[in-house]
Amino acid sequence: MESKTARLTVLIDPSNKKAFERLCASQDITPSQVVRQLIRDYLAQHDVAYGKAAAVRNPQVKNPTE
Repeated sequence: MESKTARLTVLIDPSNKKAFERLCASQDITPSQVVRQLIRDYLAQHDVAYGKAAAVRNPQVKNPTE
């Protein structure tokens, strides 16, 4: 996992949030872990490199997070 973190604020329906939190708890995983995995999956689905992989794919382009 990355050493630095950034905050992402998402507004959702309160009943969806509650159901999501219950499901996560039943699977012994945090909502943040699920959201991070969803983001990684979405980036992979669209063939978007990030982090160290982005630097390897295109070493001439400076990583915007640095």
